Order: sequence, then C-alpha cells, then structure tokens
Amino acid sequence: MSTDINKNVARRLYEEVITLRRPEVLEEIAAEDLVDEAVVNGTGGRADLVAHVQGVWDTVEDVKATVTDLVAEGDRVVVFWRIEGIQRQPLFGAPASGRHFVGNSISTITFRDGQIIRYKVLPDRLGILQQIS
Repeated sequence: MSTDINKNVARRLYEEVITLRRPEVLEEIAAEDLVDEAVVNGTGGRADLVAHVQGVWDTVEDVKATVTDLVAEGDRVVVFWRIEGIQRQPLFGAPASGRHFVGNSISTITFRDGQIIRYKVLPDRLGILQQIS
C-alpha cells in the first residue's frame, strides 16, 4: 500500500472514529490481529483498540482529535495530533475535574495492506495533568 493510503487511514482514526464517534469504521481500518500498545492486560486484537477508544469517549466529554501533521515511510505513519475536551473521569491518575484541556500527542501506526496492525501513542501527560489538576 502507498504511504498516502496509510496516511489517509491514520487520519480517519482520529477524525472519524474518535471525533465523530464512529466505532464501526474500525472494522474497516483496523486489522483483527491489531496490537494496541497503550492497552495493558487487554484481550488482544481489534477489541483492544475499540476499548481504548471507548475509554477516551468515557473520560473526555466533547472530545475532539485534530491531526496536525503526518509523516510516513514504508509501512509506518507518525501522527502528530491534538486532543481536547472536558475531563469527566480519572485521567493519568488525576481525579475527574470537569476542566477543559488541550494536549498534543504523537502516535506511531504500523500498517499491513491498508489496515492498522500496531498502534502506539505518546500523550503529553504532564501538559494535560497541569491543566486538569
């Protein structure tokens, strides 16, 4: 698959799945054997990414994920993105605050045949904690 196709799929994860709350898109863009490195003690596969996304929705009211840049080479896409919303449940060890926050994250997504097979995210935990604490 081309890097342009992979970049488009990566963008769909944030814009369609997270922001527009369309989990059904994951059946198209995420491989059944996907590994979500952000999930600890998961069941494995696409279900882990579904649970990860659901956790974001449960924790962040009015969540909006905005892709700010994409860099692709081979089967990988690095996504620079911004998340914003209102914290409604504990996040990164901080109790629910009801505060609005904006945070920048970097994700590395690996693809096979146009589908996500590995997801890794590095959120700006400190920046987010400073806003919600």
